[in-house]
Amino acid sequence: MFKVGDRIVYPQHGAGVIDGIEKRTVLGEEVEYLTIRIIADDLVVRIPVNRVDELGLRRVMDMKGANAVLAVLAEEIPADTGSWSRRFRMNKDKIRSGDVKEIAEVIRDLSLRDSERPLSSGERQLLSQAKRILSSELRWVLDKDEDATNEHLDKLLSDLATARAEARAARSV
Repeated sequence: MFKVGDRIVYPQHGAGVIDGIEKRTVLGEEVEYLTIRIIADDLVVRIPVNRVDELGLRRVMDMKGANAVLAVLAEEIPADTGSWSRRFRMNKDKIRSGDVKEIAEVIRDLSLRDSERPLSSGERQLLSQAKRILSSELRWVLDKDEDATNEHLDKLLSDLATARAEARAARSV
Protein backbone atom coordinates (compact mmCIF):
# COMPACT_ATOMS: atom_id res chain seq x y z
CA MET A 1 0.00 0.00 0.00
CA PHE A 2 2.73 2.50 0.95
CA LYS A 3 6.26 2.71 -0.36
CA VAL A 4 9.46 4.54 0.53
CA GLY A 5 9.19 8.22 -0.37
CA ASP A 6 5.40 8.43 -0.02
CA ARG A 7 4.08 11.53 1.73
CA ILE A 8 1.62 10.47 4.39
CA VAL A 9 -0.27 11.82 7.38
CA TYR A 10 -0.09 10.18 10.78
CA PRO A 11 -3.10 11.67 12.61
CA GLN A 12 -1.36 12.07 15.95
CA HIS A 13 1.62 13.97 14.56
CA GLY A 14 0.87 15.36 11.09
CA ALA A 15 2.50 14.92 7.70
CA GLY A 16 5.63 12.91 7.10
CA VAL A 17 7.63 10.90 4.62
CA ILE A 18 8.15 7.17 4.61
CA ASP A 19 11.92 6.80 4.89
CA GLY A 20 12.03 3.03 5.03
CA ILE A 21 10.25 -0.28 5.38
CA GLU A 22 11.96 -2.82 7.57
CA LYS A 23 11.27 -6.15 9.19
CA ARG A 24 11.93 -6.70 12.88
CA THR A 25 11.45 -9.66 15.11
CA VAL A 26 9.09 -8.94 17.98
CA LEU A 27 8.29 -11.68 20.50
CA GLY A 28 9.56 -14.28 18.06
CA GLU A 29 7.38 -12.99 15.23
CA GLU A 30 8.63 -11.09 12.19
CA VAL A 31 6.77 -7.79 11.83
CA GLU A 32 7.08 -5.28 9.00
CA TYR A 33 7.36 -1.60 10.02
CA LEU A 34 7.11 1.70 8.17
CA THR A 35 9.74 4.21 9.30
CA ILE A 36 8.17 7.66 9.04
CA ARG A 37 9.91 11.01 9.44
CA ILE A 38 7.37 13.53 10.74
CA ILE A 39 8.16 16.89 9.19
CA ALA A 40 6.77 19.33 11.78
CA ASP A 41 8.49 17.78 14.78
CA ASP A 42 11.55 16.26 13.10
CA LEU A 43 10.42 13.04 14.74
CA VAL A 44 10.87 9.46 13.52
CA VAL A 45 8.15 6.91 14.26
CA ARG A 46 7.85 3.25 13.34
CA ILE A 47 4.41 1.91 12.59
CA PRO A 48 3.63 -1.80 12.16
CA VAL A 49 2.28 -2.26 8.63
CA ASN A 50 -0.56 -4.39 9.99
CA ARG A 51 -1.81 -1.41 12.08
CA VAL A 52 -1.72 1.26 9.34
CA ASP A 53 -5.52 1.35 8.88
CA GLU A 54 -6.22 1.15 12.60
CA LEU A 55 -3.92 4.14 13.26
CA GLY A 56 -5.47 6.17 10.44
CA LEU A 57 -2.37 6.56 8.27
CA ARG A 58 -3.30 8.09 4.91
CA ARG A 59 -1.76 9.82 1.94
CA VAL A 60 -1.38 13.62 1.93
CA MET A 61 -4.43 15.31 0.43
CA ASP A 62 -4.39 16.81 -3.05
CA MET A 63 -5.35 20.37 -4.09
CA LYS A 64 -9.05 19.43 -4.30
CA GLY A 65 -8.88 18.17 -0.71
CA ALA A 66 -7.03 21.30 0.39
CA ASN A 67 -9.71 23.51 -1.14
CA ALA A 68 -12.40 21.49 0.67
CA VAL A 69 -10.53 21.91 3.96
CA LEU A 70 -10.07 25.64 3.43
CA ALA A 71 -13.81 25.87 2.69
CA VAL A 72 -14.51 24.28 6.10
CA LEU A 73 -12.57 27.15 7.70
CA ALA A 74 -14.96 29.62 6.05
CA GLU A 75 -18.15 27.87 7.20
CA GLU A 76 -20.29 29.38 9.92
CA ILE A 77 -19.39 28.35 13.43
CA PRO A 78 -22.04 26.09 14.96
CA ALA A 79 -24.00 27.13 18.01
CA ASP A 80 -22.24 26.78 21.36
CA THR A 81 -21.75 23.09 22.09
CA GLY A 82 -22.11 23.24 25.84
CA SER A 83 -19.63 23.32 28.65
CA TRP A 84 -15.91 23.90 28.29
CA SER A 85 -15.11 20.29 29.23
CA ARG A 86 -17.52 18.91 26.63
CA ARG A 87 -16.13 21.19 23.90
CA PHE A 88 -12.57 20.29 24.89
CA ARG A 89 -13.28 16.55 24.76
CA MET A 90 -15.11 16.88 21.43
CA ASN A 91 -12.25 18.90 19.89
CA LYS A 92 -9.65 16.47 21.20
CA ASP A 93 -11.59 13.56 19.64
CA LYS A 94 -11.76 15.40 16.31
CA ILE A 95 -8.00 15.89 16.30
CA ARG A 96 -7.40 12.23 17.20
CA SER A 97 -9.68 11.11 14.37
CA GLY A 98 -7.12 12.26 11.82
CA ASP A 99 -9.92 13.51 9.57
CA VAL A 100 -8.50 16.67 8.05
CA LYS A 101 -11.96 18.29 7.80
CA GLU A 102 -12.59 17.69 11.50
CA ILE A 103 -9.19 19.18 12.31
CA ALA A 104 -10.15 22.21 10.22
CA GLU A 105 -13.39 22.47 12.21
CA VAL A 106 -11.40 22.57 15.44
CA ILE A 107 -9.19 25.33 14.03
CA ARG A 108 -12.19 27.30 12.77
CA ASP A 109 -14.18 26.99 15.97
CA LEU A 110 -11.33 27.74 18.37
CA SER A 111 -9.93 30.58 16.24
CA LEU A 112 -13.30 32.29 16.11
CA ARG A 113 -13.88 31.73 19.81
CA ASP A 114 -10.41 33.19 20.47
CA SER A 115 -11.25 36.30 18.42
CA GLU A 116 -14.27 36.90 20.68
CA ARG A 117 -12.70 36.08 24.05
CA PRO A 118 -9.43 34.50 25.17
CA LEU A 119 -9.20 30.72 25.07
CA SER A 120 -8.30 28.65 28.10
CA SER A 121 -4.76 27.28 28.08
CA GLY A 122 -6.08 23.80 27.24
CA GLU A 123 -8.04 25.07 24.25
CA ARG A 124 -5.07 27.18 23.15
CA GLN A 125 -2.92 24.00 23.14
CA LEU A 126 -5.56 22.13 21.11
CA LEU A 127 -5.68 24.99 18.59
CA SER A 128 -1.90 24.96 18.31
CA GLN A 129 -1.82 21.18 17.83
CA ALA A 130 -4.57 21.25 15.19
CA LYS A 131 -2.87 24.08 13.28
CA ARG A 132 0.48 22.26 13.38
CA ILE A 133 -1.08 19.07 11.99
CA LEU A 134 -3.01 20.86 9.24
CA SER A 135 -0.10 23.12 8.35
CA SER A 136 2.29 20.18 8.04
CA GLU A 137 0.05 18.71 5.35
CA LEU A 138 -0.91 21.95 3.62
CA ARG A 139 2.72 22.93 3.11
CA TRP A 140 3.14 20.15 0.54
CA VAL A 141 -0.16 20.83 -1.18
CA LEU A 142 0.48 24.59 -1.39
CA ASP A 143 4.18 24.05 -2.14
CA LYS A 144 5.28 26.46 0.62
CA ASP A 145 7.69 26.18 3.50
CA GLU A 146 6.48 25.86 7.09
CA ASP A 147 6.58 29.58 7.90
CA ALA A 148 4.82 30.61 4.68
CA THR A 149 2.14 27.97 5.22
CA ASN A 150 1.56 29.13 8.81
CA GLU A 151 1.37 32.76 7.66
CA HIS A 152 -1.11 31.78 4.92
CA LEU A 153 -3.29 29.90 7.41
CA ASP A 154 -3.13 32.71 10.02
CA LYS A 155 -4.02 35.35 7.43
CA LEU A 156 -6.95 33.29 6.18
CA LEU A 157 -8.25 32.85 9.73
CA SER A 158 -7.77 36.54 10.48
CA ASP A 159 -9.59 37.57 7.30
CA LEU A 160 -12.46 35.22 8.11
CA ALA A 161 -12.75 36.55 11.68
CA THR A 162 -12.79 40.14 10.36
CA ALA A 163 -15.46 39.30 7.77
CA ARG A 164 -17.64 37.63 10.42
CA ALA A 165 -17.25 40.59 12.79
CA GLU A 166 -18.23 43.01 10.01
CA ALA A 167 -21.26 40.86 9.12
CA ARG A 168 -22.34 40.79 12.79
CA ALA A 169 -21.96 44.55 13.04
CA ALA A 170 -23.99 45.08 9.85
CA ARG A 171 -26.80 42.84 11.16
CA SER A 172 -27.00 44.72 14.44
CA VAL A 173 -27.44 48.11 12.75
